[in-house]
Parts: sequence; C-alpha cells; structure tokens
Amino acid sequence: MIPFASQTSSLVSHPELSALELAQALAERLAIAPQDWHRLKGNRQAQAGQELAAALVYLLKDNPQEALTHVQQAEGWLDRSLSAPPCPTHGNRSQKA
Repeated sequence: MIPFASQTSSLVSHPELSALELAQALAERLAIAPQDWHRLKGNRQAQAGQELAAALVYLLKDNPQEALTHVQQAEGWLDRSLSAPPCPTHGNRSQKA
C-alpha cells in the first residue's frame, strides 16, 4: 500500500482526468525549471522525482523502454552513481574559440 494513498488533493478528486493527465501534471510539477537548475542540480531527491514522474508518463503512453531509461536515471540519482553535468549555459571554460 502507498503510504500517502489516503491523502487526497483537488487534482485527484477530478474524475474526468485520466491517469496520463495526472501523470503529466505531476511531471510538470516535479520538472526542474531552467532558472532552478543551479539550485537543484545536486538535489538527488528532486532529480530522481523528475525522472520517476517522466517514467510514469512514458509507461502510461505505452513506451516501456523509455520509461525504463528514466527509472534507471532515477536509480542513479538515488544510489549516487549519477551527478549533475556541467551547466549547459556556461560551457567548457577550458575550450577557447
């Protein structure tokens, strides 16, 4: 049993929303926005949550291989085998144009 299953939210109480729509809303909520990247790049829980929400969306879209890729990424964040890449907007300072 999911420990928080007894808790309800206004989003879940709308029966017209499909499981996919709920998963997409969760993925949007957990996505790390570009302006938050520096602050959350090392936050393993935030990174893993983002990946797991994306995995759920792909699973519900009947794309298990892509879902598995995101589950594996989440696992890497949680077991510390992954770390954040360098900031994409700063580039590699050792390279000169």
